[in-house]
Amino acid sequence: QVQLVESGGGLVQPGGSLRLSCAASGRIFSINTMGWYRQAPGKQRELVATIANGGNTNYADPVKGRFTISRDSAKNTMYLQMNSLKPEDTAVYYCNVGTKSAPWSRLFTYWGQGTQVTVSS
Repeated sequence: QVQLVESGGGLVQPGGSLRLSCAASGRIFSINTMGWYRQAPGKQRELVATIANGGNTNYADPVKGRFTISRDSAKNTMYLQMNSLKPEDTAVYYCNVGTKSAPWSRLFTYWGQGTQVTVSS
């Protein structure tokens, strides 16, 4: 079993910045793709950004140039630096991690509990 602990959400004014963290622990042999998703009230959960094992990143168009995803493999931790925040970025942000517990095991995907980000003046 793998546990994901998210932190860093909160209330920020438009134009401000926040940094989210997602720390993975438990039976982890390897971590493959890590990603951030968000869900605003009344909307479906959507992709924000992903980062692969080799460091390749992918961003949703609305956050390109403003958000930066990164990972510290030694700490099994992923980050999302969010700059120039807009009211439309308000949502619950979830981390998503694909892991293997052993070299021969299949890939399992886990979700964090979510952290609220509110952008408002």
